[in-house]
Amino acid sequence: MTPKAEATIEDLYRVPENCKAELFNGELLLMPPNGALPSIAGGEIFISLRTYARDMQSGIAFIGNVGFIVNLPNRKSFSPDAAFFTGPLTGMKFLNGAPIFAVEVRSENDYEPKADEEIARKRADYFAAGTQVVWDVDLLSDDVVSKYTATQPNTPIIYHRGEVADAEPALPGWTMLVDDLFSAIP
Repeated sequence: MTPKAEATIEDLYRVPENCKAELFNGELLLMPPNGALPSIAGGEIFISLRTYARDMQSGIAFIGNVGFIVNLPNRKSFSPDAAFFTGPLTGMKFLNGAPIFAVEVRSENDYEPKADEEIARKRADYFAAGTQVVWDVDLLSDDVVSKYTATQPNTPIIYHRGEVADAEPALPGWTMLVDDLFSAIP
Protein backbone atom coordinates (compact mmCIF):
# COMPACT_ATOMS: atom_id res chain seq x y z
CA MET A 1 0.00 0.00 0.00
CA THR A 2 1.38 3.41 -0.99
CA PRO A 3 1.51 5.95 1.84
CA LYS A 4 -0.79 8.92 1.37
CA ALA A 5 1.03 12.11 0.37
CA GLU A 6 0.98 14.92 2.89
CA ALA A 7 -1.37 17.77 1.92
CA THR A 8 0.28 21.10 1.10
CA ILE A 9 -0.60 24.77 0.93
CA GLU A 10 -1.04 24.28 -2.83
CA ASP A 11 -3.76 21.70 -2.05
CA LEU A 12 -5.43 24.30 0.15
CA TYR A 13 -5.52 26.70 -2.81
CA ARG A 14 -7.33 24.04 -4.84
CA VAL A 15 -10.21 23.53 -2.40
CA PRO A 16 -13.44 24.09 -4.33
CA GLU A 17 -15.03 27.52 -4.11
CA ASN A 18 -17.30 28.12 -1.15
CA CYS A 19 -15.54 25.40 0.85
CA LYS A 20 -13.57 25.99 3.99
CA ALA A 21 -10.51 23.92 4.89
CA GLU A 22 -7.45 23.82 7.12
CA LEU A 23 -4.20 21.85 7.00
CA PHE A 24 -3.82 19.73 10.12
CA ASN A 25 -1.65 16.65 10.68
CA GLY A 26 -0.73 16.57 7.00
CA GLU A 27 -4.35 16.32 5.90
CA LEU A 28 -6.74 18.73 4.27
CA LEU A 29 -9.64 19.11 6.70
CA LEU A 30 -12.75 20.17 4.82
CA MET A 31 -15.30 21.93 6.99
CA PRO A 32 -18.98 22.10 6.21
CA PRO A 33 -20.49 25.54 5.64
CA ASN A 34 -21.87 27.28 8.72
CA GLY A 35 -25.56 27.28 9.46
CA ALA A 36 -27.65 30.42 9.79
CA LEU A 37 -27.06 31.32 13.45
CA PRO A 38 -23.27 30.80 13.49
CA SER A 39 -23.02 32.84 10.27
CA ILE A 40 -25.04 35.68 11.76
CA ALA A 41 -22.89 35.73 14.90
CA GLY A 42 -19.63 35.65 12.89
CA GLY A 43 -20.91 38.47 10.71
CA GLU A 44 -21.83 40.63 13.69
CA ILE A 45 -18.35 40.14 15.17
CA PHE A 46 -16.75 41.01 11.82
CA ILE A 47 -18.80 44.23 11.54
CA SER A 48 -17.75 45.30 15.02
CA LEU A 49 -14.09 44.45 14.30
CA ARG A 50 -14.19 46.32 10.99
CA THR A 51 -15.46 49.44 12.77
CA TYR A 52 -12.67 49.09 15.34
CA ALA A 53 -10.02 48.74 12.60
CA ARG A 54 -11.29 51.86 10.84
CA ASP A 55 -11.46 53.87 14.06
CA MET A 56 -7.97 52.77 15.15
CA GLN A 57 -6.57 52.99 11.60
CA SER A 58 -4.71 49.80 12.36
CA GLY A 59 -5.22 46.14 11.56
CA ILE A 60 -7.81 44.44 9.38
CA ALA A 61 -10.95 42.53 10.29
CA PHE A 62 -11.69 39.31 8.42
CA ILE A 63 -14.85 37.28 8.06
CA GLY A 64 -14.69 33.48 7.95
CA ASN A 65 -13.08 31.54 5.12
CA VAL A 66 -9.85 33.52 4.94
CA GLY A 67 -6.72 31.38 5.20
CA PHE A 68 -3.95 32.11 7.69
CA ILE A 69 -0.76 30.17 6.94
CA VAL A 70 1.28 29.12 9.99
CA ASN A 71 4.23 26.82 10.54
CA LEU A 72 3.46 24.53 13.46
CA PRO A 73 4.52 20.88 13.64
CA ASN A 74 0.96 19.60 13.12
CA ARG A 75 -0.86 22.59 11.68
CA LYS A 76 -0.18 24.68 8.60
CA SER A 77 -3.32 26.86 8.46
CA PHE A 78 -6.31 28.33 10.23
CA SER A 79 -9.63 29.55 8.89
CA PRO A 80 -11.49 31.17 11.80
CA ASP A 81 -15.06 32.44 11.66
CA ALA A 82 -13.86 36.01 12.29
CA ALA A 83 -10.41 37.42 12.98
CA PHE A 84 -8.29 40.52 13.43
CA PHE A 85 -4.91 40.62 11.72
CA THR A 86 -2.08 43.16 11.98
CA GLY A 87 0.41 41.65 9.54
CA PRO A 88 1.01 42.62 5.93
CA LEU A 89 -1.55 41.81 3.26
CA THR A 90 -0.56 39.24 0.66
CA GLY A 91 -2.73 40.25 -2.27
CA MET A 92 -4.75 37.30 -3.53
CA LYS A 93 -2.78 34.80 -1.43
CA PHE A 94 -3.52 33.49 2.05
CA LEU A 95 -2.22 35.60 4.92
CA ASN A 96 1.15 34.74 6.47
CA GLY A 97 0.94 34.23 10.21
CA ALA A 98 -1.80 33.94 12.75
CA PRO A 99 -4.38 36.61 13.57
CA ILE A 100 -3.92 38.39 16.91
CA PHE A 101 -7.60 37.69 17.66
CA ALA A 102 -9.48 34.65 16.39
CA VAL A 103 -13.14 33.72 16.76
CA GLU A 104 -14.48 30.19 16.50
CA VAL A 105 -18.28 30.09 16.45
CA ARG A 106 -19.57 26.61 17.20
CA SER A 107 -21.57 25.07 14.38
CA GLU A 108 -23.98 22.19 14.47
CA ASN A 109 -21.16 19.62 14.27
CA ASP A 110 -19.23 21.24 17.14
CA TYR A 111 -21.38 19.53 19.77
CA GLU A 112 -20.29 15.97 19.10
CA PRO A 113 -18.49 14.11 21.93
CA LYS A 114 -14.94 14.92 20.77
CA ALA A 115 -15.69 18.55 19.86
CA ASP A 116 -14.43 20.10 23.10
CA GLU A 117 -11.10 18.27 22.77
CA GLU A 118 -10.70 19.33 19.14
CA ILE A 119 -11.57 22.95 19.94
CA ALA A 120 -9.11 22.99 22.86
CA ARG A 121 -6.36 21.55 20.63
CA LYS A 122 -7.06 24.16 17.95
CA ARG A 123 -7.02 26.92 20.56
CA ALA A 124 -3.60 25.70 21.77
CA ASP A 125 -2.40 25.81 18.16
CA TYR A 126 -3.62 29.40 17.82
CA PHE A 127 -1.59 30.40 20.87
CA ALA A 128 1.48 28.49 19.66
CA ALA A 129 1.23 30.41 16.36
CA GLY A 130 1.07 33.81 18.08
CA THR A 131 -2.64 34.56 18.52
CA GLN A 132 -3.22 36.56 21.70
CA VAL A 133 -6.96 35.99 22.26
CA VAL A 134 -9.40 33.32 21.07
CA TRP A 135 -13.15 33.45 21.51
CA ASP A 136 -15.11 30.20 21.64
CA VAL A 137 -18.69 31.29 20.84
CA ASP A 138 -21.45 28.88 21.86
CA LEU A 139 -24.85 30.20 20.82
CA LEU A 140 -26.65 27.30 22.53
CA SER A 141 -25.13 27.84 25.98
CA ASP A 142 -25.73 30.38 28.73
CA ASP A 143 -21.93 30.81 28.60
CA VAL A 144 -22.08 32.43 25.17
CA VAL A 145 -18.51 33.72 24.81
CA SER A 146 -15.54 32.01 26.40
CA LYS A 147 -12.51 34.26 26.04
CA TYR A 148 -9.12 32.56 26.24
CA THR A 149 -5.82 34.43 26.32
CA ALA A 150 -2.31 33.29 25.51
CA THR A 151 -1.24 34.13 29.06
CA GLN A 152 -4.06 32.05 30.62
CA PRO A 153 -4.94 29.54 27.90
CA ASN A 154 -6.90 27.18 30.16
CA THR A 155 -8.80 29.72 32.25
CA PRO A 156 -11.54 31.36 30.21
CA ILE A 157 -13.38 34.52 31.04
CA ILE A 158 -17.04 33.82 30.41
CA TYR A 159 -19.50 36.36 28.99
CA HIS A 160 -23.27 35.91 29.06
CA ARG A 161 -26.19 37.67 27.41
CA GLY A 162 -26.54 41.18 28.79
CA GLU A 163 -22.76 41.52 29.27
CA VAL A 164 -20.02 43.27 27.32
CA ALA A 165 -17.22 41.06 25.99
CA ASP A 166 -13.73 42.19 25.03
CA ALA A 167 -10.57 40.88 23.39
CA GLU A 168 -8.01 42.43 25.73
CA PRO A 169 -5.04 42.49 25.47
CA ALA A 170 -5.13 41.88 21.71
CA LEU A 171 -7.57 44.70 20.90
CA PRO A 172 -7.31 47.49 23.48
CA GLY A 173 -10.60 49.30 23.90
CA TRP A 174 -12.66 47.02 21.62
CA THR A 175 -15.83 45.67 23.18
CA MET A 176 -18.97 44.03 21.93
CA LEU A 177 -22.33 43.41 23.54
CA VAL A 178 -22.93 39.67 23.73
CA ASP A 179 -26.55 40.37 22.80
CA ASP A 180 -25.31 41.74 19.44
CA LEU A 181 -24.43 38.17 18.45
CA PHE A 182 -28.17 37.58 18.32
CA SER A 183 -29.32 41.03 17.12
CA ALA A 184 -30.01 40.05 13.51
CA ILE A 185 -32.03 37.00 14.53
CA PRO A 186 -35.78 37.61 14.19
